[in-house]
Amino acid sequence: MADDKSKRDFRDRNRVSADEDYEVEHFARENGITPKQVRELIKATGNDRAALTASAKQLKTVLQGDPLRASRDN
Repeated sequence: MADDKSKRDFRDRNRVSADEDYEVEHFARENGITPKQVRELIKATGNDRAALTASAKQLKTVLQGDPLRASRDN
């Protein structure tokens, strides 16, 4: 059976909304960072999911070199 073209999904999966706690928490879990760090990344890089994922990977690399800094951010 064909998809019903009249029913459309208007959510934008390529973006992470800083206003939606569940999106921030999911992205944080998915990338191994804190929700606070996710919100800071959104402020710094915008809400594009690909850019945020790249920034989260960089942040994680930096924090792995400084475990005390990682615990202070929680």
